[in-house]
Amino acid sequence: MLVIQHRRCDKGAVSFQDHFSTKAADYAKARPNYPAELFVELARLAPGRSLAWDCGTGNGQAAVALAEHFERVVATEPSAAQLAAAAAHPRVTYGQSAELAPGVADHTADLVTAAQAAHWFDLKIFYPEVRRVLRPGGLLAIWNYAVCSIDPLIDATLRHFYQETVGPYWPPERKQAEKSYRNLKFPFEEIPFPKINLEVRWTAEEFAAYLRTWSSVTHYTETLGIDPVAGLEPDLNRLWGHGRRPVMWPLGGRIGRV
Repeated sequence: MLVIQHRRCDKGAVSFQDHFSTKAADYAKARPNYPAELFVELARLAPGRSLAWDCGTGNGQAAVALAEHFERVVATEPSAAQLAAAAAHPRVTYGQSAELAPGVADHTADLVTAAQAAHWFDLKIFYPEVRRVLRPGGLLAIWNYAVCSIDPLIDATLRHFYQETVGPYWPPERKQAEKSYRNLKFPFEEIPFPKINLEVRWTAEEFAAYLRTWSSVTHYTETLGIDPVAGLEPDLNRLWGHGRRPVMWPLGGRIGRV
């Protein structure tokens, strides 16, 4: 059963910048799922499988995947709209919070995760909370996926769209994600991040729906009143052709132990 706990975001709320609520339903449908092998590896590295906390869960993609390996998952997200679109799972409890884990007792979690989210956090709040909830030897994993690869011609078109068309509309925090958080302070005993790719097979229409979930596309549309993806679609459709194409994103991130 999905349990939505509508809570104030506590002191973490001051850092929350909501870039995704207006696209919450689209985000849930159009974003790719993280590869199963990532969660197999995180469960292997964790000291136990009793409890995982997924912070910045969005619509619960990572939380539901974690529930295949952990007895209980607490998934927190500051956006009420994202929580309303979250996927139900009997072992996942959702709560509205930013960088804090209300209701998680001290030193009880085996794993803390932040998927495509850590660049939005106030780390002065998040890192102490990580240390509070993790048991000795517990694991923190933060990750994101970079710009995808499809084929050279489409990749070049997409690179121009990413850097030039919507480039000025990316929030500044995006720079941290582009470098897979290598520039973030990470005061934990570090473990190498596994070499894993995220792969799907999509139509041009499905790929365009994914592009419309980008925060830069949302900001462009809100600022100029124009959907930039609509301007890209003629070239995208021509290059894509009919049917499905493989789309690949390399995953990158940081894993550490307390």
